[in-house]
Amino acid sequence: MGQVFRLVRERRAKGETTVEVVYGLTSLTREHADADRLLALTRAHWGIENGLHYTRDETLGEDRCRVRRGAAPRVLASLRNVAVHVLRGMDTPSMAAATREFAADPRRALDFLTDPRSTSE
Repeated sequence: MGQVFRLVRERRAKGETTVEVVYGLTSLTREHADADRLLALTRAHWGIENGLHYTRDETLGEDRCRVRRGAAPRVLASLRNVAVHVLRGMDTPSMAAATREFAADPRRALDFLTDPRSTSE
């Protein structure tokens, strides 16, 4: 038997506070996951969501991609994961900035793949 949990999220942005209440369902029992562990697991999940999936969705346009047949969606997802890894190695303020830099100078992207130190000069 698992458990249901309630999580209240409070967020402050630009001087405005918003409160969101969400509910979760887990197969973990209280003996295996108390409130602190459930919170840690939820935060870990959102860390992945924000760190990888959000970047793939927003910066790399994964949700807008219309490729749906055969192995192509899986191949594109793998290429996006490689792109995220490469972009994180850039010395830029954000992934979007790194994407713009490579789009403006594709040769620099190729140079970075062969010698990651080439972009820090």
